[in-house]
Amino acid sequence: MNWDLLVDPLFRLPFVTGLGLAIGLPLLGLYLRMRGEWLAVLGVAQLAALGALAASVFAVPGLIGAVLAGAGAVIAKRMGRGGGMGAYVLMLLIGWSLAVLLLANLPALEHVGQGLFDGQLYFAGSDHAIATFTVLVIGGALLQRQGRRLLLARVHPVLAQASTPILWAHWGFDLLVGVGVGVGILSLGVMAAFALTWLPAWAVFDRAQGWRQAQWRVVLIGGVGYVIAFVAALVADQPFGPVCVVGVLAAGWLARRMG
Repeated sequence: MNWDLLVDPLFRLPFVTGLGLAIGLPLLGLYLRMRGEWLAVLGVAQLAALGALAASVFAVPGLIGAVLAGAGAVIAKRMGRGGGMGAYVLMLLIGWSLAVLLLANLPALEHVGQGLFDGQLYFAGSDHAIATFTVLVIGGALLQRQGRRLLLARVHPVLAQASTPILWAHWGFDLLVGVGVGVGILSLGVMAAFALTWLPAWAVFDRAQGWRQAQWRVVLIGGVGYVIAFVAALVADQPFGPVCVVGVLAAGWLARRMG
């Protein structure tokens, strides 16, 4: 184990980038859990991964491909009149199958595919950091402004159907999910991004005493699980993605046991 890596300047930007995602993704997951759309992230993540692979074929930065594919997925869902959880299952199946076919027929993409599924946080550069910061700022402003409308739509669905502002709040949130997940998978990996989005919300959604408390708890679980995973994976020279899943799972399980 090499503990000196923890103070190596090379890993400062990746750490900050991942920490930003570990704070933002759990909040998205909490709203998705509230809306009953917990499968959304995995479906969007698979299509975003496909977009990153397809972009690499044409020598376009994978970050652009992932973001466009993620945003395109939620736009297609909205234009197709929702589709419920079934839409996300279709995204998952289409994204996974086409991504595997691309990797099988284009061996040059193998390193890109491995990075997407193992997590390539240690190689995150300034473009990933800027994208993460942008998503955090815009996403925070959106949730601050539209969060109550999203909650109202859950409590009074009939009223929400007749409200144009609530409709636009849904559009804005869905686009935030698509872009946020697209950015997340390029740094953290598909399953790590999914874990950070789903596990904290699973741990606190039916245990928190209020919405504000639930928000703080998911951020805490995501942050603690991420920091533990980052240190463990870096020091032990392990792929970040699987270690992140284990770290967030442990933090979420402990938080759920503690009530």
